[in-house]
Amino acid sequence: MHATAFAIPLWADLLAVGVGSLQGAMFASEFKDRRLDLLGVAIIGIATGLGGGILRDVLLGQVPRAMSSNWYLVVAVGAALVGMALQRLFHRLAGLITALDALTIGLFGAIGSTKALALGLPEIPAVFVGVISAVGGSVLRDLLMNLTIAMMHVGSLYAVAAAAGTVVLVVLVSVGAPVALSAIIGTSVTLVIRLLAVRFGWTLPEQRALSRLPRWRRPR
Repeated sequence: MHATAFAIPLWADLLAVGVGSLQGAMFASEFKDRRLDLLGVAIIGIATGLGGGILRDVLLGQVPRAMSSNWYLVVAVGAALVGMALQRLFHRLAGLITALDALTIGLFGAIGSTKALALGLPEIPAVFVGVISAVGGSVLRDLLMNLTIAMMHVGSLYAVAAAAGTVVLVVLVSVGAPVALSAIIGTSVTLVIRLLAVRFGWTLPEQRALSRLPRWRRPR
């Protein structure tokens, strides 16, 4: 299937990168025992804000979009340093930051999946690329800080929200819906699921070992 890649204005893309970097810096600065300096915070911010897009473009065999303009690195570093300096203020705006972050996840997922479709990837790999684009920054953040990857633990459906939105987008495109409309709907699905999960504490069931095997499968 071939589709036109969903594109957003540069300012909106930079806003998404800035929100991601801000989140990364706020997260990193909570670990006082790590004693991160300004460079460390900047690196965490860059990884969080730009990581998903870079992983997306690497998977698709393209030069990362973050390398196409001077503004991406400038915004990522600036947002990270501001997030560290004004940590207490931004914690008071946690609701707004969470909403912007949820919107960012949806946008990155939509950009990643439609870009994959435009390059001729099948539907399921396109969903995979979209999810990686959406959550890749948080994965790199946790790896750099030597933490267990957050999305692999019981939480508020971070990756699930991204997957749901990209699946909806790809299905709509596959049945002939306009790419822009599909992207808006897919982004909205991700946004709503993520916000509801945060609000009501929705999580996936925790893995548990079976307490006993069915009688017919017990070894003799």
